[in-house]
Amino acid sequence: MSIRILLVDDHKVLREGLRALLATRPSVEVVGEADNGWAAVELARGLLPHVVLMDAGMPKLNGASATSRIIAECPDVKVVALSMHSDRRHVCEMLAAGASAYLLKTCDVEELMKAMDLVLSGRSYLSPDITAGVVRDYAAGMYKSDRSELAGLSEREKQVLQLLAEGMSSKEIARQLHVSVKTVSAHRQKLMEKLDIHDLAGLTKYAIREGLTSLET
Repeated sequence: MSIRILLVDDHKVLREGLRALLATRPSVEVVGEADNGWAAVELARGLLPHVVLMDAGMPKLNGASATSRIIAECPDVKVVALSMHSDRRHVCEMLAAGASAYLLKTCDVEELMKAMDLVLSGRSYLSPDITAGVVRDYAAGMYKSDRSELAGLSEREKQVLQLLAEGMSSKEIARQLHVSVKTVSAHRQKLMEKLDIHDLAGLTKYAIREGLTSLET
């Protein structure tokens, strides 16, 4: 039986490159592609792939939030994070969200196949290029302690924060999240109170610093 894969990356050229690499493997079938976090969740829900190859930095809904939603709605789907970031923050955020593996985009197809085989057998995998310190810090619970402000935000507040930082208006966010503009305004006010940040520029800087979005987005 082929491994059904959903590719999630906001760069088309990277998706095309991955698709071409995976096409050389007869045991693999790419069943879909997504260029943002929301699309990834919807496609995972509809296609039920065996594995989602998830970029950590995604627009509209970041990789960690998309991963946690996919795992919650489709518990049999495995998420393999594929990222250019090797720092503790990004690795731990994806692991905490439910990713079963974390690889760097510099990996070769052999390592990627090995990781997918392991997660499908119920095991986990971390790229050897990720330092031992990352794993130690995660196991010791340091990830949670140094991100107390972000951990104090609800999932919906994180979504609103990311979309605000990506330049969406309250009306656009309301349409994206299927809520009222009044609700978005309430979330925005609550964000400012919780983070003690009282302007959009400050919220944007915070979102970038915490990895919810990026300057590229």
